[in-house]
Amino acid sequence: MGGKRKPHTILGMVGDSATGKTTMTAGIANILGPDRVTVICTDDYHRYDRKERSENGLSALDPRCNYIDILEQHIRLLSQGQPILQPIYNHDHGTLDRPIYVEPKEFIVFEGLLGFTTRSLRDLYDVKIYVEPDEDLRVRWKIARDTAKRHYTKEEVLKSLKKREKDSPAFIWPQRTFADIVVSFYPPESNSKESGAHLNVRHTLRPTLPHPDLSPILDSGIKKGLHLELVRDRDGKPVDVLEIPGNIGDDEAKKLEELIWSHLPEAQHLRANVGSYTDEKQTQKISHPLALTQLLIAYHMVKAQVGVHAI
Repeated sequence: MGGKRKPHTILGMVGDSATGKTTMTAGIANILGPDRVTVICTDDYHRYDRKERSENGLSALDPRCNYIDILEQHIRLLSQGQPILQPIYNHDHGTLDRPIYVEPKEFIVFEGLLGFTTRSLRDLYDVKIYVEPDEDLRVRWKIARDTAKRHYTKEEVLKSLKKREKDSPAFIWPQRTFADIVVSFYPPESNSKESGAHLNVRHTLRPTLPHPDLSPILDSGIKKGLHLELVRDRDGKPVDVLEIPGNIGDDEAKKLEELIWSHLPEAQHLRANVGSYTDEKQTQKISHPLALTQLLIAYHMVKAQVGVHAI
C-alpha cells in the first residue's frame, strides 16, 4: 500500500494575485485538520515593503522583490522537522512586520505568487497546484478583495493591475507548466458575470501524480456536464481534463465526493464540510465545484503522506 508515512508532507499552491489560493488552502486545511496543517504565504518573503517597491519601480510579482533563497531554505528546514522564523508582510499597511516562530505540522502548505520559481524550490513539494481562473473573473475577484479587505479604491486596484500587466506573463504564468494539477474556475456561457457558487471548474491532471479513478461516476450516467477526457495540454503533452459544472446538483456532487472518499480508506476520520468562500458582499457561501476541488487536492496530500505517490 506504500512506504513509510512521511512526517511532513508539503503542498505548493501558486497563482497570480487574487486567484483564490487562500480560499482553496483554507478548505484543504479544513479537510486535513487545521491542527495538523501549517500554512505559510510566500508573499511574506517580500524583500521590499510597498513604499520601497514603488520607489524602485518593481512589483511584488518580480522574483527580485522576494527572498526566494530564504523561502527555499525554510521549506527545506520545515520538511526536516525544524522550526523557522517566518517573515511577515502586512498587506493592510504594505510593511514588513516582526517575524514569527513557526514549527512544522504534519501537512505544510506554501501558497503565493512565486513558489515554483526555481527547480530546487519545485523539488521540495510533494504536490504542486497552479490556480488559473478566467482572467476577467480574477480581475473581479481582485477588485472585490482589495476594496473590501485591503482598503483600496477600485481605481487604485485597476491602476495596480495596469502597472503589473507585463509581470504576470513574465514571472507568474510560466510556473503553470510545473504543476501536477492546474485548477481553472470560469463562468458558464449562460452567465458570464457569475463569480461564485455556480462557476465551472476545469482540472488539468498531469501524469506526474497518480490521480484517483473517477470513471465509475462518469460511467454511471451521472454527467450533466461532468466530463473527463484525455487531451493535449498547451505544451502538447497528454493530460486528463476533469470538468465540473457550476450547476452540478447536490446528488451528483455528493456521489462524486463519496467516490473520492472511497479512495481514502486511511482518512475517513478527516471528513469535513468544505467549499466555503466569501462572496463580494462578504457573505459566506458554499460551492460544490470548490468543495470537490479542495477534496481532490486533499486526497493527493493524504496519498503523498502515506507513500502511495512513491510507488
